[in-house]
Amino acid sequence: MTASPETPPKGSLWRTVRAVGWSFFGVRKNSAFQDDVTKLNPLHIIAVGLVAVAIFVGALILFVRWVATS
Repeated sequence: MTASPETPPKGSLWRTVRAVGWSFFGVRKNSAFQDDVTKLNPLHIIAVGLVAVAIFVGALILFVRWVATS
């Protein structure tokens, strides 16, 4: 009987969004970071990060336009 190697559980989309959000905020526990490194897919992190940056920049543009027209 051979033991099959265990695959780490994959991270969900919500977990990836949370990890990227905490990274934007700049507060992260080292243990949570290490857990994310083993469970999250780097391509998903990059994709969620790019979407988050686009939303952030869009929100800033809308805010500036709103303040400038007031």
